[in-house]
Amino acid sequence: MGDRERTTVRRAPDRGHYDRPTIDAILDEALVCHVGFVDDGQPVVIPTLQVRVDDHVYLHGATGSRMVKVLSSGAPACVTVTLLDGLVLARSAFHQSVNYRSVVIFGTATRVEDPEMKCRVLHELTERFVPGRWADIRHPNEGELARTALLALPIDEASAKIRTGGPKDDEEDLGLPIWAGVIPLELTRLEPVPDENGGSHTS
Repeated sequence: MGDRERTTVRRAPDRGHYDRPTIDAILDEALVCHVGFVDDGQPVVIPTLQVRVDDHVYLHGATGSRMVKVLSSGAPACVTVTLLDGLVLARSAFHQSVNYRSVVIFGTATRVEDPEMKCRVLHELTERFVPGRWADIRHPNEGELARTALLALPIDEASAKIRTGGPKDDEEDLGLPIWAGVIPLELTRLEPVPDENGGSHTS
């Protein structure tokens, strides 16, 4: 997709994926992304919430944040998401690894100014927290929308990288009396904790 020079996976190229369904599926599962940019010569990486709507990733932040100010000026950005799926335990320290799914996107973001689009994106972001939540909560008023910044980054230059499977030990290590395999990992929702200020309803 886009400029393959920047998005081509060079380390373990067999793990690279460039089709939109694979990229979109990873973006749609990941809630947090990391946004890289350069501010006054200093590299900066900021974690923030993200949501994909159609062909853009939308980044969420306060209007006065450094990330919003720099990216609104047209500075190039690199956005990454990573889903950790397992710890890969090999028989040697060198071959220890992890199973993961990740996406890297290069591009230039634009500020979302249209109130209707802002509400649509915030709706999609809220539904990522808990499906059906948007119908339960008070929607943003004009003042809150003004204080909330959304940046749209096109998914034009993007690639995914995925590792699956077990350890890749050297043949001479296979006979060692050491356990090897995969410890699966997943992000799990736990029992909701009600707000102590009187909130008891959960969706």
